[in-house]
Amino acid sequence: MAEEENYLDNHYIHRSNWLRAAVLGANDGILSTASLAIGIAAASDLREPIVLAAMAGLVAGALSMAAGEYVSVSSQTDVESADIEREKIELEETPVLELHRLADIYEKRGLKKETAMIVALELTEKDALAAHVRDELGINEISQANPIQAAFASGAAFTVGGVLPLLVSIFLPLKHMEYYLYGFAIIFLILLGALAAKAGGSSIIKAIIRITFWGTAAMGLTALVGYLFNVSVA
Repeated sequence: MAEEENYLDNHYIHRSNWLRAAVLGANDGILSTASLAIGIAAASDLREPIVLAAMAGLVAGALSMAAGEYVSVSSQTDVESADIEREKIELEETPVLELHRLADIYEKRGLKKETAMIVALELTEKDALAAHVRDELGINEISQANPIQAAFASGAAFTVGGVLPLLVSIFLPLKHMEYYLYGFAIIFLILLGALAAKAGGSSIIKAIIRITFWGTAAMGLTALVGYLFNVSVA
C-alpha cells in the first residue's frame, strides 16, 4: 500500500498546479525585468535609470503577478464551487436521474452496462457527491485550484526571477549593459526551462528552444524601442 501511494506521488501531474504558477512567475520575472532594463540601457548612458527601471519592474511585476493569479484562480474556484452546489441540489431533487447519469459515464469509459450500474450504485452509497464531482464535473484534488498557493508561488517566483537581471544591472559594467542583460537573461531562462522540463518530465531541448526564441524576441524588440527613442541623460 505504501509503495502504491509512493508511486502515485511520483506522477508529474501532481506538480502541475504549483509548477505552472512558479515557472510562469520566474519566467516573467526574468523576461519582464530584463526587457525593461534593456530598453532603458539602450536609451541611457547612466546606471541609475537602468537600476531604477529594473527595481520598479521587479516590485510592480511581482505584485501584479500575485494579484492576477489570485483573481484568476479565485474565479476558477468560484465556478467549481457553483457547480458543486448545483450538483448537491440535483442529487437531492433527482437522485435516480443522477445515478443513471453516473452509470452512463462509466459505460462510455468502457464498462459493460450492468457493471457500470453496479459501480455507480456502490460509489453513490459511499459518497454520491464525491463521485459526481470527480467523474461528472471532472474536479479532483489534483485539478482543484488553490488561489493562495498560486498567488504566492507566482509572486515569489517572479521576485526570484526579477532579482537576477537586477543584480546584473547593478554590478556589471555600464558599457554594453544591454548585451550583458540579454546574455545573462538568456542563460537564466535556459536554466529555468531545463529545471521546469525536468520537474515536469517533458523534453528539456524543446523547453530550451521555446524559451530562448521567445526571450530573444521580447528583449530584442524592447531594445529596438530603446534605440529608436534614444534619450541620453546628461
